[in-house]
Amino acid sequence: MPNVRLSDVARHAGVSTKTVSNVVHGFVHVRESTRARVQQAIDELGYRPNLRGRNLATGRTNMLALAFPDLRIPYFAELAHVIAEAAAERGYRLLLEESGGAPEAERAILSAEEAGIVDGVLLQPVWLTSTEIAQHRREVPLVLLGENTAPLTLDHVRIDNIAAAAQVVQHLAALGRQRIAFACAKQSAPSETSRQRLIGYQQGLEASGLPVDTSLIVPGQVADAHSAAAALGAALDEGMAPDAIFCRDDLTALGALRALAERGIRVPDDVAVTGWDDSAVASVVRPSLTCVRADEEQLARRALDLLIERIEGYDGLGRHEVVEHSLVLRESAPAVAH
Repeated sequence: MPNVRLSDVARHAGVSTKTVSNVVHGFVHVRESTRARVQQAIDELGYRPNLRGRNLATGRTNMLALAFPDLRIPYFAELAHVIAEAAAERGYRLLLEESGGAPEAERAILSAEEAGIVDGVLLQPVWLTSTEIAQHRREVPLVLLGENTAPLTLDHVRIDNIAAAAQVVQHLAALGRQRIAFACAKQSAPSETSRQRLIGYQQGLEASGLPVDTSLIVPGQVADAHSAAAALGAALDEGMAPDAIFCRDDLTALGALRALAERGIRVPDDVAVTGWDDSAVASVVRPSLTCVRADEEQLARRALDLLIERIEGYDGLGRHEVVEHSLVLRESAPAVAH
């Protein structure tokens, strides 16, 4: 049926035009039986929303952009899924962008090119400083995610990486581990993620009465498990002998498990291992990984709430919020025996 209008769907379903609009926008406060009836009418009539007309009328696209450095990293892929679901509940669709952690790509995401395409942007920057982000002219509302410092004028949602890292080290120390390695950290210009986790690592050692030994820091900014296995394997072959390894993320932990297994080193009997992110693989590998887990649901919902408030006109100072994290104990570094 050509030129099917919202009112045609409403008449066919026996509901108001407003109800049809709510269903089309994905609003959650519509009764399920009503939603099903409206959806059936949409399907039978072949209705397609006139996005161009809607944009002209409201000035909005009901699209949000989410920009992560690397969607191959399980944490980013899983968090993107959670954010997409939470955005749909609020009537928004999600446009995924991958910056590759490159400054120029991050600048492009902040540029006016996004205006008219999306109503708001969620960005996890890697290299842009808070000063540069603050000075960048923004045509669309922006909320920052992740470890990098955020300007006072912008909203920012993160977990406390330093506190979480210290918690990991103190757990390993409570297991009786005294030579706790950190894998992996780039020696020159480490990322803000590595920097904060290294600070927490050091704080955890000091709180546990253990020495800070830089020879236990495995060099290498790795982005996959194979590179992590190679970096840790080289350190082990050169004589590093830890009794625990704090890995900066789950991919590094998977590489650590491989490197240790190849050398006949048992986990956790000889060396305890911890990951970070609690991605889907963490619970199924053998041994299963003890991990830091961010509350992804809370992070997603709070970031979206702040962004939508900006879209709807909030123009105050930035809200800087820390969401909860937990340490999930599994076989690779189990609970302390009492």
